[in-house]
Amino acid sequence: MKQHVDELAQWCYCGIWSVITRGFMVPASPPTLPRLDQETVKSFKPAQGFLKYLRFFFWVGLIIVDLILTAIWIAVFFWKPWVGLLITPLALTLIVLPDVIAYIAIHLRYDTTWYVLSDRSLRIRRGIWVIHETTLTFENIQNVNVRQGPIQRWFKIANLMVSTAGGGGGVSAESGHGANLLGPHVGLIEGIANANEVRELIMDRLKLSRSSGLGDEHYSEVELPGSENHQTLALSPAHLEALREIRDLTARLAG
Repeated sequence: MKQHVDELAQWCYCGIWSVITRGFMVPASPPTLPRLDQETVKSFKPAQGFLKYLRFFFWVGLIIVDLILTAIWIAVFFWKPWVGLLITPLALTLIVLPDVIAYIAIHLRYDTTWYVLSDRSLRIRRGIWVIHETTLTFENIQNVNVRQGPIQRWFKIANLMVSTAGGGGGVSAESGHGANLLGPHVGLIEGIANANEVRELIMDRLKLSRSSGLGDEHYSEVELPGSENHQTLALSPAHLEALREIRDLTARLAG
């Protein structure tokens, strides 16, 4: 029964998703990051287990809420049958409509979430009404933590918390709730099946980025070209990242 309901809901959702993507102009492709030709960029989405994880809470909530609403409706019906008959359309609407909206919402949440890794930065995008994109450069990353609750272990998924300098006051998100409130210094990669592998990949690129000398956590002294007195300019990691992006863009245009 549950499988048939899921198949029917998925068929309806495909049509709704196509309408929403056109109406809200939701990008169907993953976000992009500036890169040179030799750089590698990896785009991925949450695992299928994350969708099952969201569906699990959907079905639990559906059963609890619908049983309560049905019990209230039946009680009213036995109390005064004519009132029960009168409110039947309203009762059915309150029972069915929120379930449909919630089911569509969890699929929208899954389909609009993207993660992109380049050799120098991480970009996270989620949202449909308001699209949130967070970009974290590896030079500024300080902590990469894997978090996994008991229900997440059952579905073989985990969250990866990536924090940068100044991100100590971010909101804790054990299960992914409040992902849009984490702030610009914290990135949440939620619902992935290979969290440890992604963590090691980020750590390897973090070490490579720092060892390349392209930026660090402190200000760098850059000598101004053409200066007779050898004047220097202090550049922060954010300045260096912006200059590198300009350099990469110039290289692509020249090519």
